[in-house]
Amino acid sequence: MTEESQNKNKAVNLTAFLYNTCIMKRYDASQTDELAEILRRNGAVSVPTDTVYGICARMDSEEAQEHLRDIKHRPLTKAFPLMCADAEGIRSVAETDERSEILIRTFMPGPVTLILKKREEIPAFVNGGGDTLAVRMAPDEVIAELIRKTGCPLYMTSANQSGEKTCETTDEIEAACPGLDGILEGETKFGEASTIIDCTREELTILRQGPVTMEDIEKALEEETYLCTTSSLKH
Repeated sequence: MTEESQNKNKAVNLTAFLYNTCIMKRYDASQTDELAEILRRNGAVSVPTDTVYGICARMDSEEAQEHLRDIKHRPLTKAFPLMCADAEGIRSVAETDERSEILIRTFMPGPVTLILKKREEIPAFVNGGGDTLAVRMAPDEVIAELIRKTGCPLYMTSANQSGEKTCETTDEIEAACPGLDGILEGETKFGEASTIIDCTREELTILRQGPVTMEDIEKALEEETYLCTTSSLKH
């Protein structure tokens, strides 16, 4: 073999080595056990939600939160939203009333985030000492299963550097957030961030417009009120 051929082989081997060692590990929906183990060890992974790609970490660990902040370069003044497996999970971290329960029943799982009062037993570090939480529900059974296997709700934030455009592909996520511990491959549905609804005020307020509009919200509340009124008249 000539010296030129040997050098080419070395270059090919080096390229293969770099590819195999630098590419972030990808997971599929059948590997939630492995992903949950990463999260339990205070790691952070990217997952597809119904709106955009997200990055998540376990809620009950300050170390996991710090790791997530380091990955996104997110300031301490900005608390992370939470994602729960189901309605019961939401009630375990936040206080709900009749109005917010209607929104949960009508729009969740779905592209909405609710601002609710934090339950007193939730540690202050979870939301920076504030009295409210931003909560979502898992968009599908894969993410719900991941949350249950982790053992607690997850911080769920958009896959990007803080203040930058949200990544749209797994390759973009890997480039923007090289500190991640893995990526769950999958598809998003809406392609835009969720509607954020503040339920702590006297009047519901949309803090960020997303797929669900105020018209949708008002219609849901009116229909629920009508059904309740009709039911009470029958009795």
